Amino acid sequence: MTIGLQTIKPIEVSRLIGEVETLKNAGYRLAAISCVKVGEVFEINYSFDKEYELENLRITVTGDTEVPSITGMYWGAFVYENEMHDLFGIQVRGMNIDFKGTFIRTAIKYPFSVTTAKGEKP
Repeated sequence: MTIGLQTIKPIEVSRLIGEVETLKNAGYRLAAISCVKVGEVFEINYSFDKEYELENLRITVTGDTEVPSITGMYWGAFVYENEMHDLFGIQVRGMNIDFKGTFIRTAIKYPFSVTTAKGEKP
């Protein structure tokens, strides 16, 4: 087995749908969507695979940025998008299935958006 390249392409939120559509049309499958808080912003990585080659689109957003859903092209993305909403507070516009904050129930609303020091309770 030959392992292919992995690239990360930073893009603006406004280009997300067009870039995803390009990958979809080229035969890439959605492998994962991940989100992480970095300081006061969130990095969202959309990972796509084709023949062991991983293409990652990265958007960086603030907590009040609305992100367009990619479920129009990748139906199953609603799972990742609901997770981003429920755990990080990311607003995703146009999901095919929107659980409206009930997909993952937590004791703290948007627990991964809260910054705490070691031993401190949110």
